[in-house]
Amino acid sequence: MAELSLHPEALAELEAAIDWYQARSPDAAKKFADEVEHTLESIADQPKSFARYDDDHFFAILQRFPYSVVFRVHEGQLFIVAIAHSSRSPNYWRHRDK
Repeated sequence: MAELSLHPEALAELEAAIDWYQARSPDAAKKFADEVEHTLESIADQPKSFARYDDDHFFAILQRFPYSVVFRVHEGQLFIVAIAHSSRSPNYWRHRDK
């Protein structure tokens, strides 16, 4: 399993989404957090099995929520660039670097 780290803005996106769901339904917030956790575990297990976004990035689409996890792989390390809501502008996370 590869080492995984989150960009601070990706972590903020995750926390904001959990807070948003929590305000509406604690059950939905838990389901969202569980799905993100499961997706991150899948990424850590087999990162290159996910679709490519471009030459440097991959993405995983959550099944039950309108979010994608955008990440890159470099020298065996995984870097989560964004927890992106599907309504956000594409490529808004491009400026994020390690």
